Amino acid sequence: MKLQGRTAVVTGGTRGLGRAVAQALADEGAIVVAAARDMSPDPPDQGGRIVHVKADVTVPQSVASLMRTTHERYGGPHIVVANAGVSRPGPVSVLAAEDWDAVIGTNLTGVFHTVREAVPYLGQAGAGRVITVSSLLGRRAMPGAAAYCASKAAVERFTEVCALELAPRGITVNCLAPGFIQEGQGRALMANETLWSRLQGTMATGRPGTGDEVARAAVFLASTESSYVNGAVLPVDGGVRW
Repeated sequence: MKLQGRTAVVTGGTRGLGRAVAQALADEGAIVVAAARDMSPDPPDQGGRIVHVKADVTVPQSVASLMRTTHERYGGPHIVVANAGVSRPGPVSVLAAEDWDAVIGTNLTGVFHTVREAVPYLGQAGAGRVITVSSLLGRRAMPGAAAYCASKAAVERFTEVCALELAPRGITVNCLAPGFIQEGQGRALMANETLWSRLQGTMATGRPGTGDEVARAAVFLASTESSYVNGAVLPVDGGVRW
């Protein structure tokens, strides 16, 4: 129970990869506030250690309320996982401006709102942990993914800046960069048979990862075991040759 006595907030925590992370943190003893714009019809239980709160990371007041509610009800937060993300694929030449704004607003500005509103509580908590979530596509370009690639690359640089700024407050800031994972958006990617047939050969392990494999990396970054890891971007992609 590495996280006993700790409280975590996971944005986008009710489904897909965020749900897997929330469950893993709860398994290690944390109280987890799983936040999302749309509530899952099948919330995880974990013996009452996971609770759902409706919040929209694109709205600063909503994120401020999320952090305040968490603090008042459960203490902390000690751990914040800025996971909420969306994708709007399309070539640059035809990508709608509103689709670009939706991706940047959630994937980048939403991370900014989440970290900014969490800092006062994390600083009080002692050994605060921030985990952002990027992607393999934060480091590699893919045609048709301009908005997503740009947002995730920016999240990685934002993480590094936050790590420098927040270290004096006892807060570490690190980033997970999943590869092809059988959860959430990864599952949709695998459903595209033409694209997936080309991508399968790029994986050194010969298989996509699982949500649990990413979640275990999140537990490491959330625990005292990572106390001297700060500003890192940790690929969880099984080794991609691309």
